[in-house]
Amino acid sequence: MAELSKVGLPARLGILALLTVLSLLPAIVLTMTSFTRFAVVLSFVKTGIGLQQSPPSQVMVGLALFLTMFTMAPVADRIAADAWQPLSRGEISSVEALERGVVPVRSFMLRQTREADLALFYDAAKLAYPVTEDEVPLRIAAPAFLVSELTTAFEMGILVLLPFLLIDLAVSSGLMSMGMMMVPPSQISLPLKLIVFVLVDGWHLLVDSLLRSFV
Repeated sequence: MAELSKVGLPARLGILALLTVLSLLPAIVLTMTSFTRFAVVLSFVKTGIGLQQSPPSQVMVGLALFLTMFTMAPVADRIAADAWQPLSRGEISSVEALERGVVPVRSFMLRQTREADLALFYDAAKLAYPVTEDEVPLRIAAPAFLVSELTTAFEMGILVLLPFLLIDLAVSSGLMSMGMMMVPPSQISLPLKLIVFVLVDGWHLLVDSLLRSFV
């Protein structure tokens, strides 16, 4: 406590700001990165195939986290170069470092945000439309980005579900035409969907499409 009392007020405020950012880190990862798109699309895949326990939810979340780390690596590198390294050398203050660190995150979000979603929040806040991305505050960029990510994820999820839906319909129609009403369609369609998914190298195609969607 004695050592803490010797710390100046600016340093205390910097420590407080750092602790606040760390406490909000899970929410930042969930809402201001590519994690939302990955997690939603992967859940659509699991639902489409019809598997309940495999792959485990922890594996799917882990895959989404690793893909998020991969796609957000350029943003993290830019934050380190523009904000963290100058701060560690004492060249800028913690407030300036925070302002610099926000720039690449906001730029990433705005590249993935639809203009209609951005306009929605500007109209709701009754603000004039920005001329440059530097004029977009985080309180508008973050929710607009999240809405756009959910929209994109659902669009990709529907495309993922369609082949599985066609297999379910074909199996159900075949069983009905043969009069096998008592046979659960899932017993036939599940192996077929797994075979098709493996034959087309489904995981490779899925991850490739997800990564390319951020290019």
